Amino acid sequence: MIWIFGPVKAIEVKTHQEDYAEGYLELAQARVNWFLSINYDHIPENVRASGKRTYRSLTIENEELEFSEGFTDLHTLSYQEILKGHGFGIQEARDSIEVVHAIRK
Repeated sequence: MIWIFGPVKAIEVKTHQEDYAEGYLELAQARVNWFLSINYDHIPENVRASGKRTYRSLTIENEELEFSEGFTDLHTLSYQEILKGHGFGIQEARDSIEVVHAIRK
């Protein structure tokens, strides 16, 4: 999101529990309310009823973009590319690492 919407202007963590966190992230060109969870009970009921174990969604100007599919092998493919020398460097990852660090503090 930082690559698309610009640098971070503000970070607010509203809740930080063992199994989920939520907050607000203000970027140069976007305001983001975020919610991250590993608690299966936080997945919408209709998604759980279909037997799915994951749920990923963005809501942009009141329109939901659900993108839960297609991530099963993403980490494996990323690691394979890193081993081939095609990975991202620290400079590309720095902003994301700093955001995660601020959220965890």
